Amino acid sequence: MKEAKWYEKLEDKKVHCFLCPHNCKIPNGSRGVCRARMNKGGKLYSLVYGEPCSYNIDPVEKKPLFHFFPGSLAYSIGTAGCNLKCLFCQNWEISQAKPEDVNSIEMLPEDVVKEAIANGCQSIAYTYTEPTIFGEYVLDCAKLARKKGLKNIMVTNGYINEKPLKEIYKYIDAANVDLKGFDEDYYKRICSATLEPVLKTLKLLKKMKVWTEITTLIVPGYNDNMKEFESECKWIKENLGSSTVFHISRFFPCYKMQNVPVTPEETIRKAKKIADKYLNYVYVGNIHIDNADDTFCLKCKNPVIRRSGYSIIANDLDNGKCSKCKTKIPGVWN
Repeated sequence: MKEAKWYEKLEDKKVHCFLCPHNCKIPNGSRGVCRARMNKGGKLYSLVYGEPCSYNIDPVEKKPLFHFFPGSLAYSIGTAGCNLKCLFCQNWEISQAKPEDVNSIEMLPEDVVKEAIANGCQSIAYTYTEPTIFGEYVLDCAKLARKKGLKNIMVTNGYINEKPLKEIYKYIDAANVDLKGFDEDYYKRICSATLEPVLKTLKLLKKMKVWTEITTLIVPGYNDNMKEFESECKWIKENLGSSTVFHISRFFPCYKMQNVPVTPEETIRKAKKIADKYLNYVYVGNIHIDNADDTFCLKCKNPVIRRSGYSIIANDLDNGKCSKCKTKIPGVWN
């Protein structure tokens, strides 16, 4: 265990964790919502520091990040626990578990960096569950990684308070933020959270110049109202810019939503058509639609990057510009 950051001591050996908007007030011997932070004797401890339960070498496109070092590898780690309780979670076996209930290995920050370099990775991705809840581990890994010339990536739900965000993301180069939907009731019923803090996170990351892409999973009957979806796209354009990279993902039955059908292809096509009105770079996931994963030059329509699944099959960028008309493509390419 490691004593946590981002908390204060209260009376009667209680503690106030202010890492995320849940702002848990935790009695002695109890844990926060995330299950990964525990009050022991009036001090808050991280139960998952240096204890990843999932680790792998992934293409950066799997995060997904399409405009950040395309074709590169990310050493990816995640621990048990999460500060959301999404009913459709794909990794619920570890995200909704207590750390002691899953298999993990000891991997200290220096070990993570060493493994990333040894495996030819250009970055370390903090992912699989919610990296916010192992923020101390992220911070120490990210500082070491940066010294060694590696990039740092957060794959996150964006549910974090401003102070820890500014401390952690000072060392983060890119993020994919999972914007679950655009309705407070949906966030409350389906994710046990609130929308507004996530929108605040997105604006803060923009201000901090962290390269940020957004993913929205469309769940039939829950967040597939196209008027609501259009409002989301408008908000992204107005607050983050039309060049914000946006991924639309198709839902498949999972966890506590086994009886919900797969998102119809027509719904994904409608959503992409709406998003294309507001945003310049819209991609789709978990479904094959011709050219929907390719990056095109806005000016001459040249396909500057062609993808197949998580693989790059053609890269026609010249130092971040279209090789034909020299138009700059937003992203982090070199």
